[in-house]
Parts: sequence; C-alpha cells; structure tokens
Amino acid sequence: MTGRTTPPPVEPDPYPGPERRTARRRPAVKLASVVLPVCLIGWLGWQAVANSARDVTAHPSVSPHYAEGDRVDASDPPAPGGGPSADEAAPSSSPSPSASASNRPLSGKTVLLDPGHNAGNVKHTSDINRQVSIGNSRKECDTTGTSTNAGYSEADFTLDVVHRARQILQDRGATVTLTQDGDRPWGPCIDERARIGNEAKADAAVSVHADGAPASGSGFHVIMPAKVVSGPADTSAIVDPSHRLGVLLRDTFTSGTGEPTSSYIGRQGLDTRSDLGGLNLSKIPKVFIECGNMRNTGDAGRMSDPEWRQRAAQAVADALTSYLTG
Repeated sequence: MTGRTTPPPVEPDPYPGPERRTARRRPAVKLASVVLPVCLIGWLGWQAVANSARDVTAHPSVSPHYAEGDRVDASDPPAPGGGPSADEAAPSSSPSPSASASNRPLSGKTVLLDPGHNAGNVKHTSDINRQVSIGNSRKECDTTGTSTNAGYSEADFTLDVVHRARQILQDRGATVTLTQDGDRPWGPCIDERARIGNEAKADAAVSVHADGAPASGSGFHVIMPAKVVSGPADTSAIVDPSHRLGVLLRDTFTSGTGEPTSSYIGRQGLDTRSDLGGLNLSKIPKVFIECGNMRNTGDAGRMSDPEWRQRAAQAVADALTSYLTG
C-alpha cells in the first residue's frame, strides 16, 4: 500500500431516508402538543372577557330606569346590582301598557274643576251684579262668596282645594281644565263657567264651594242638577250621570274627610236644585259641593287647616276617578 491511510469505520444511520425527517420533527411536535392547547385556552378566556365587555357597553345603565310611579313586582328575582341583567333590561324606559293603565287610570279623560267665586270679585261689584240667563231665569253673574269669622275667604279656600285636586288628577293621567286659576281680576260669570266645561268637552265637572249658612248649621252637602229644559238650558242628558257622580262624591267626602253631612239642608248630604246657572247650562255631568259651613266654628276650623284641605281634595279626585273609570 503506497501513502493511503484507512478512514475510521462509519456507524450506520439509525434513521435513513424519510425516517430521518420524521425523527427531526418529533421534538417540535411534542412542544406544539403542549403549547397549542394552552394558547387555545387563553384565547377562549380572552374572548369571554371581550364579549362581557361588549355586553356592558351595549347596556351602559346597570340599573333600569323606571318612570316615576311604576310598580316593581316584588316577586321578580333581583339581578346583580339591584336591577335586571343586561339581557332582561327593557329596550325602552317607557312603562308597559299594563303599568301605564294601573298608574294613570285617567289617561285620555278631561276633567273640569270650578273653584267657586274669585277673591277679586269684591272689587268688581258692578261687573258681578249684572244679570245673566241661566235658562229658566236670570241671576247675578257671580257673587263675592263667604268667609270664616277669622277672614279666610271662600274664594281662597276653593282655589286651594282645586289646586290640590288638580295635581292628584293630573298624576292619574287626566287633562284638567279650570274655570279660573287666580289669574282673572274677577269672575268668570256663572254662564261662562258652564261654557268653559262644555267647550272643553270634559267628561265630568265638580264646582267647589263653601257655605255661609247660620252658625248653628254644620256639615257638607253635594248639589246635583234638576231636570231643566228652558231657553239655553237642557239638563236632560246629564241628570242621571250627575246623580251618580254626586253620590260618589258624597261617599268619598264622608270617608275621606270625616266631615258630617249637612244638618241644615238636603237629605243625607244630597240636594237637587234648578236655580244654579253652573248646573242648568252644563252639557256635561256636573255637581257642586259645599265643603262645609264657614260660619260654623267647627267647620271653619277644619277648612282653615291645610291638611284637611288636602283630604278634601283627595276625596274630590277619588270621586271623579271612580266615576270616570266606571
């Protein structure tokens, strides 16, 4: 052998050909089999958080907005945060039709409230003394009204009770029209008071008064229209519904105020008259209420009390509500 060394023997490749490529990939496959599931779990968790964030963004108000007076059913399970969950939240803040009906039973109804007399009448005697037609006769346009011995006037009393009753009725959904709101120097006349209710197409009307009878008499009474068909007066259509309204008012006023029925006029707190222009000329169901006798010490004390006037207003509103909701 001339100048040549023998190379060391070569060990055979344990993974010849395709098997070599497979062997090289095995560590990477093992690593991927561990890493990929972990990444997948992390990605799914991130998606859940993102979706939750989107839900909160879609319903930014956690607590629901209830219109004032809406009833929340105590049987409904509370959601976290004191309100319903985002999926349960109503798309609108408007109350449901059933809630609206229960909280505003007089929606679509119009009521006329007629506060008797006007504090300014005393300064306009020539205006209020002129005669107007009431159908079956003629009477003064209006009068000054009466007052307690302490000087609390009927006009101030009636306007205060009417303001309180108006608020209650409006809260129940009614449209309330007044014959005067302390915004006129005098009046209106009795024929105009009837006309205001007729033109408003009111569903019912109550004229609020206080009596000036002898001091020995006490109590309240409700005056209802008699049947009068004469000249511009025709009460034929309103006698029966006015009587129903009158009985309701008598009952609610008795229970709501504790005032006894009149000891000096009417029968069981009810009286029917054909000489009042505000009734004769009305085309809508209407009654008067004399809330008490301002000349009687006990009645005067009650009518001078704001808390009692609130109860009187509540009774008027409750009677009208019962009448108009059948």
